[in-house]
Formats: sequence, C-alpha cells, structure tokens
Amino acid sequence: MGGDSLSSHAHVIGWGKYLPQRVLKNGELSELVDTSDEWIRTRTGIRERHLVEDGETTADMAVQAARQALEVAHFNPTQVELIIVATVTPDHLFPSTACLVQDMLGATRAAAFDLSAGCTGFIYGLSVAANMLLSGAYRSALVIGAETLSSITDWTDRATCVLFGDGAGAVVLQSGENEGGVLASSLGSDGSGGDLLWLPAGGSRIPTSQRTLDERLHFIQMKGREVFRFAVKVMHDATCEVLEKAGHALGDLTLLIPHQANQRIIEAAARSLDLSPEMVYSNVEWYGNTSAASIPIALSEAAEKGRIQTGDLVVCVGFGAGLTWGAAAIRWTRPQPMLAPLRRRIVRRLYYSLARIRSRFRRLIRWLSAFGIKDGLNGGRRSKE
Repeated sequence: MGGDSLSSHAHVIGWGKYLPQRVLKNGELSELVDTSDEWIRTRTGIRERHLVEDGETTADMAVQAARQALEVAHFNPTQVELIIVATVTPDHLFPSTACLVQDMLGATRAAAFDLSAGCTGFIYGLSVAANMLLSGAYRSALVIGAETLSSITDWTDRATCVLFGDGAGAVVLQSGENEGGVLASSLGSDGSGGDLLWLPAGGSRIPTSQRTLDERLHFIQMKGREVFRFAVKVMHDATCEVLEKAGHALGDLTLLIPHQANQRIIEAAARSLDLSPEMVYSNVEWYGNTSAASIPIALSEAAEKGRIQTGDLVVCVGFGAGLTWGAAAIRWTRPQPMLAPLRRRIVRRLYYSLARIRSRFRRLIRWLSAFGIKDGLNGGRRSKE
C-alpha cells in the first residue's frame, strides 16, 4: 500500500500492551532443561519471559491490551468498526478470537476476524486494516497481536523453550485527512520454507491422534540457523523497501521497531542497515519472543517511554512462520495522551461490566429461542400423531 493514493490516512491514535503477571526467569528454566542463565543470555539476549496463569487465554490478554489502547485513544468500544486479531494461538479454531474480543469489549458495531501470519501477523493485520480505512470501507480499526505461546512450547526442548513468552499488544487506527499515519507497508511470503518454523500436527494434514501426542508434534519446531539467516536478510530488505514505497530514505528514519525474536538477530539486522543501537528498539531481554504480540508490545512501550514523538518516522518490521515477512512505515501524529478524567474512566469500566451482562443476556435469549423452537417442533409432531 502507498499513502498517496487517497486523501484519507490511517492514523495510530491509541496503543496498549498486556503482559501476564507470572515471570519465568532463566534460572528457573535451568531446572527444567540442561541450560543456564549465561547460555540463554549469550545466545538470545533474553533474561525472562511472562507466562499466562491457569485459565488465562489469548482472548483475555487481547482484551486487556485493547482496553488500554482504547483508553489512550479516548475511544469507546462502540466506535470501533473493525477488529483484527493476529495470532497463532487462538482460544479455539473457531469461533475466532477476534469475535471473543468483540463480545468482551462490547464493540457492538465491529466486524471481527483472526489473521495468521506467524510472528509477522501484526504487520499483516496493520496493513489490512490501514488499507480498509484508506478505501473508505471503515473509519476505525483495532489491530491486536496476542499469543499464548506457552501452550505450544515443548518445555523439554532446550532449543525452543528458552525463547518464547506470552503477551498482547494493540493499536487503534482512525482515518483522517491530515498527513501521516501508516504511510506504506510491504509484505512477503515464501511457503517453501514452511518447515523451518512450524507446528506439525493438529490441522487437517496431520490430525490429532495418540501418535501425534506421543511424538510431541503439537509443539513448536524450529531450525534455528536457517531462520537466523532468513530473518536478518528479510528485515534489511523489507525495511529498505517500505521506506522507498513511503518516499523516504534510511536517513529519514527515527526509530526501527523489529520483531523481538532474538537480540543477536536484532543486532545483525541493525548492522546490515548501518543503524546505531539508539535507533533500534529492543525489549526482548524482558519478554522473550511473543510472536505476533512482540511488535505491538514494543511499539506501545516505546510510545509510553517517550521514545516516539509527534512527527517521528517509525518502521515496524518482522518475520515469521510461513515463511512470512513485512514492514510498515508510520509517521507518528499522536501526541502523548492526557489521562482521561476520573468520571470517564469510571464510565468506561461500567461499560465493560455491562458488556459482560449483555453477552450473558444474549446467550439466555438465544437459549430461550432455541428452547421455544424445539418445543414448537415437538408440539407439531404430537399434533400430527
């Protein structure tokens, strides 16, 4: 997409993140597998990661990040017209996690769907949403990256279990005529590399069976060296391509926000682009690789810390399973938000409580309607007898 085709622009007006309270440090991992804090930090740059509590789901985390983003945007859930959740760990194959989020938020006017593009999912979702706003089909969108990777991590595999964590990040997009916002995006894929990073079983090709459970085929499998080489190249290429599409040069860049997979990958990509460490945002040390959630978490954190200011040119770039890759160039137009008045915050909390009541009421009505239809059908059969 390019930002000059239409007079409307898709602006990032809200952002938020959520990390579960439970923290798993490297030292604790050394009790599960043959590893050490030094081994993990040297190879990945990761010190700790967050994991969900029992009963906490991808949708739960997505809602928390979304509420924070809506608060920053001073947006009510009923103003949201589109919800996209990027994830490889949905609550269910169906219904979509996005629909669960729509219900929990009380976003009664929103269309909702999930998007699966591995760790690049948020970039794909951002591009889709921005283009939908540019087309005029929608005026606002909530784009969320959320993952419960702990549910598909093999905690006996040292090569992968040290990498992953859980979390969610979200942004609110709104169309506007003023210049800026999402200037351009660049997306790519190469399915020939699908087996470099995959979860073999659980789909239609290898359905769940006792064999797949015994062979641990429901966990992430990765060929690390091949992924490393792929990641460094595509992050360089995608960054340069999206800046060119946006009409900018690398020297115009204010901040690069890469997918937080591995500190060594981030540093290698920065070197290939000749960027100083100050121009590259990294928080992989504290959260690990949260897949589709990593970029929106980093983007939200950078905004919260004042690393992004009005007028800055930011590029978000990622890579992931598929294989996929992508980048988005954003001209930041939103100043640091003022805290909403206490009355407004209380009203919004009440709204979320009412959304839960509304959901239960609609389920009750649906059940009663089904009961009435069933009773009518039974009565009809009795009358024929």
